[in-house]
Amino acid sequence: MIYSMKTIELKEFLPLQPNYPQVAPTDEYYCSVANMLASIWEKGETFKLIPDSVARRVSFCLTGYLQDIISDAGIWRSFINGCKKLYGFYVPFHVESEDYVEYELNREDVRFLVWYAVAMNYEDMRDLYPHDAGLLAYADMLYDYLESIYEESPVPEEYNIARGLDLYDENDKEEIYHLGRWLSLHCYLMTPAFALTLREIISDPEIMKDKDYILLQKRLDAAVTEDPTGPLALFIPEWIRLIVEDKLPSESHDEGKENHPYYDRFVKATDGKEIAFFPTYKDLNDFFINSLGWEANQEHLPMMKSEKDFVALVNRRKGMLVARNVAKCIASPDNPYYDRDFASKNAIRMLTERGFCPADLVKYCFKHGYIRDASFPGSDGDTELVSKNWDLIARCYLQEYYRD
Repeated sequence: MIYSMKTIELKEFLPLQPNYPQVAPTDEYYCSVANMLASIWEKGETFKLIPDSVARRVSFCLTGYLQDIISDAGIWRSFINGCKKLYGFYVPFHVESEDYVEYELNREDVRFLVWYAVAMNYEDMRDLYPHDAGLLAYADMLYDYLESIYEESPVPEEYNIARGLDLYDENDKEEIYHLGRWLSLHCYLMTPAFALTLREIISDPEIMKDKDYILLQKRLDAAVTEDPTGPLALFIPEWIRLIVEDKLPSESHDEGKENHPYYDRFVKATDGKEIAFFPTYKDLNDFFINSLGWEANQEHLPMMKSEKDFVALVNRRKGMLVARNVAKCIASPDNPYYDRDFASKNAIRMLTERGFCPADLVKYCFKHGYIRDASFPGSDGDTELVSKNWDLIARCYLQEYYRD
C-alpha cells in the first residue's frame, strides 16, 4: 500500500515549538521546510511505503534539528558531545567524514536522525538496520534539501530557550521547568524514543480495561516526569544539565558496602565465576538449593518452570538476577549451551526488546565480549556495528528498562 501525504498545517506545527502558543516570525518558514521534507518521502522507493504519520515524524525531527543547529540551541550539541564523552565518536553508526563540522549541518547527523525517527516510530521497521541502503538513500535526499537551504534559513531565536539559564538561580526556576516540559513532550530529539514507551503504555491490558483512562493518564504523567528519554536515555534533569553545563551524569559506585549474602555463596559454587548457565528449570532450582542454601524440597521461582536456557548473574552489591531463554546467545567460555545460529537471530533482542534480558546482564555480557553474533536483521551479519554501538542501541530501545 502506498500512502498519500497530507499538507502539514501551521496549527499542527506550532505546538512543537518551544514558544507555543506564541507565534514566532520564523514559524511559517520552518513549517514550509517540514512540508518539503515530507514531500521528499514520496521519492524514496522503499520508504514511500511507510505511513504518512511516520514520514511526518521524520520531517518534524529534521526540521527541529535544523532549527536547533541554526539557532545554536544546544540540544544536538549536547547529544553529540555526550556521545563523544561516552563512546569516543560524535554520531552513532557512522564514521565522521573529513567534512564533518560539529554543531552544524552534517550528512551523518541526518542519516542517524532518519534511522532514529523511523525505527522508534514505526513498528514494522522497529529493527531497521542503520546502514540499510534504502534508508541511506532516503536520508541523503533529505540532507541534500537541507543543505540547499542551510545558508539562507532565518535564525529561529525563540528556539534557543536554554540560552543564559543558570540552574542554581531561583529566578530561572520557571524557565527551567518550561524547558523540561518542552523537552519531554515536544523536542525533536526526545519524542522518537518516547514513542516506544507510549506504544508500550497503551498496549498494557490493565490500562485498556480502565474505561475512564485514569491509569493511562497517570502512567503518561509518570513517563513524562520520571522516565529517561531521548537517544541517550537520560532523565530530563540530566538532559538539562548536559544542554546548559555540558555535564553527563556520573556513574555511582557503592564500593564501601559489604558483599551481598548471595555473592560469596555463588562464586564459591562456580569456582569464582559471577555468571552461570542452566539448560532447565530443574538444574536452576537444584543450584538454588544445593549451592545457595535455599530451602530444600521447594520449587523456587515457580513462574519460571515452563522456561529454559537460564542465566544467573551475581553482583557484589546488588545480589543475583536470573534471566530465561537467553543462555544460547552468550558466548562465554563457561557456557556449554551457546548456540551460534540461535544467537545470530536473537542476540540483537537483548538490546532492542524490552523485558527480553535484564539490563545488568546485557552490560556484563557486552563488556566481557560474550555477545559476538548480535546484528540487525537484513545486515548480512554486521556484528561490528552492534559491538561498537551496543550501549547506545540499548539506551534508544530499552529506555527505563536500561537506566532505572
